[in-house]
Amino acid sequence: MSALPRPTAVLCALVAAAALLPTAAPARAATPLVFGACPDSVPKPPAPDRVECGHLTVPLDHRHPSGRRIEIAVSRVPASGTPAERRGILLVNPGGPGGLGLPYAVTKRAKLPASVRRSYDVIGFDPRGVGGSAPVDCGAMGGLFTAPGADPVPAGPRAERAYLASQHRMAADCAAGAGTDALPYLSTEQTAYDMDAIRAALGEPRTGFLGVSYGSYLGAAYAARFPHRVGRMVLDSVVGPWDWYDFDVIQSRALLAARDTFFDWTAAHADRFGLGGDRAAVRRSYLRVRQGLTARPVNGFGPAEFDRAVYRALGRTERWTSLADGLRAYLTDTAVDGLRPAAAFDGPQSRNYEAANRIVKCADGPGPTPHEIVTDPGRIRRLDPQPVLTGLEATTCAYWHHRPDRRTALGGPAAPPVLLVASAHDPVTPIQGARELRELLPGSRLITLENDYSHGVFASRGNACVDSAVAAHLVDGVVPAADVRCAGPGLPAAK
Repeated sequence: MSALPRPTAVLCALVAAAALLPTAAPARAATPLVFGACPDSVPKPPAPDRVECGHLTVPLDHRHPSGRRIEIAVSRVPASGTPAERRGILLVNPGGPGGLGLPYAVTKRAKLPASVRRSYDVIGFDPRGVGGSAPVDCGAMGGLFTAPGADPVPAGPRAERAYLASQHRMAADCAAGAGTDALPYLSTEQTAYDMDAIRAALGEPRTGFLGVSYGSYLGAAYAARFPHRVGRMVLDSVVGPWDWYDFDVIQSRALLAARDTFFDWTAAHADRFGLGGDRAAVRRSYLRVRQGLTARPVNGFGPAEFDRAVYRALGRTERWTSLADGLRAYLTDTAVDGLRPAAAFDGPQSRNYEAANRIVKCADGPGPTPHEIVTDPGRIRRLDPQPVLTGLEATTCAYWHHRPDRRTALGGPAAPPVLLVASAHDPVTPIQGARELRELLPGSRLITLENDYSHGVFASRGNACVDSAVAAHLVDGVVPAADVRCAGPGLPAAK
């Protein structure tokens, strides 16, 4: 396996990189943001709340503001409280890279504690390259959208050569679709500048921020560039301060542990699912399904689609029942209808997401080598012969047409304390990432939801301990005296 980042060395390098970069000048907008009606893709909040949308023009490269410009789509749900209760703006990001932010202002706000809704104008925005903000298209992406897709776990020289060729084609498709001149600027760093441009256009002195998953990485990048513009910041389900490819490999290991937990849980409900009475028996049932779909895909549903369904299900325990039912349905009558919804992939939004995901990851820092992207899957297979490698998204960066020579700077000592929130057993963003990012944010605190196995915690898991601590920080600026541990829900009931 390629050498994973050593925490001390990486943290020191990131702090040094941040120190060498001058604090970014505050963004200046020529005109304020003008809001009006939103596109149909943005849901309407229940009355009396309202959502409004607008566009902000920003430089493609903020370091050269007189050059090419792009538009950023922005949404706003105004605070519902009195003027005395208002705390400013709360930008929100749902993750990705590639997640739509415009509707997220409405959907996430609906789940926030009432005190937060009363205190903040919730601001959504489609990051550059996504949705309504100069969306990118990578075309066929090396066959990524072909159904059934090629087995995502290359085994043997022939499969490895085909895998490398597909990653090479994906990089070429993105260069052709997005344009090689734009690739360096569709990055997290440039999106952080966009965030500050939104703040300036709204006439606000500080940026409150709630970022989930990739949104935590974006928030940490903003804190590195604009530490004195950071208001109250919450980073949920934290991406660690690693190169993206290293993150993908770490995630693939965490998914193995999560899948074993799923096997144990399914075995504990053997009467319900009929897949076996212990981990080994359930695993055999699981492998029978995957091997059957590899030998004979069902209506375009093969091993790639199966692994995608498993990947999505492992990240949220409320999806485990559907996954177990889907396995049983295939074994009893070769049906894949129960698995197919979790693997739904094609369509304009999915294509934009996948394109933006690769483009941002490859713009954020050095990519792997072709040697690494074929040897690492083999090393992971030595941990488990049949891993889930769906999350290895930065592999295409081995062939990228723009090769950054430095990684994105995150955090820094000048930023105020922030709250980091993590599920103890989240397989999508393993908790070690939150612990390492906290070292780059002095004075910050980590809130851990113990005995939990899902991705996304604050205003998502319904945990009063987490939600009250985060709300106290956002509304009143409370920073806990020490890290907080909240009792989690444990494994789900089998419905």
